[in-house]
Amino acid sequence: MDGRDAATDLELLRAHAAGDRDAFAELFHRHRDRLWAVALRTLGDREEAADALQDALLSAHRAAARFRGDSAVTTWLHRIVVNACLDRIRRRQAHPTVPLPDGNRAEDGSGTGGLEPAAPVQDHDTVLVVRQALTALPLEQRAALVLVDVQGYPVAEVARILGVAEGTVKSRCARGRARLAVLLGHLRPAVTVTTPAQPDPASPHNGVPDVTPGNLGPAEGVGSGSGRYRRDANQEDT
Repeated sequence: MDGRDAATDLELLRAHAAGDRDAFAELFHRHRDRLWAVALRTLGDREEAADALQDALLSAHRAAARFRGDSAVTTWLHRIVVNACLDRIRRRQAHPTVPLPDGNRAEDGSGTGGLEPAAPVQDHDTVLVVRQALTALPLEQRAALVLVDVQGYPVAEVARILGVAEGTVKSRCARGRARLAVLLGHLRPAVTVTTPAQPDPASPHNGVPDVTPGNLGPAEGVGSGSGRYRRDANQEDT
């Protein structure tokens, strides 16, 4: 068995910072399914999610040496992914474009490739409506709901990811659910978005964008952007 398989996330991150060329790829492979699901659910568009995930991985790759260990490595990675997604949403709002009817369709029409929970064929339209409703929420509420209700993370963990108090996460979720109740009130039966994404374990890749060492820059001190999100996140929702 490869020694990296038994290494902890922190050991892999430190090995990467010390010059191990393969340690970061191993770390990403461990967590890519959930990181990809968070990006995809937050952005609602496959191409945007892939770009955001790549941006986040570059930030994490470069900032690894600056990781202080004051949170779990997975929390740190999720925070960077969420920040990258929110940055893209803000840029998209500043420069709006006409979205495709279903941003998660692959070019060959094969769909999401197992990245999202498979829905029965008859519920496909409902899934699209729920996804569209999520994208209509304010950024902070959307991020909290995706992490808590869609991905199933505990409130305490989401608070660490977003850099806010647990009460703030609960408040954002409550407000987001209230907005969704209005947006989805016409659906029958009632729609819930509390099922965590479960990637297909039978597929080793699940179509998730992979790490290519050639795309990653040197491990230098570039920040992840989490400080900027903390400043935004500490403001009250409107």
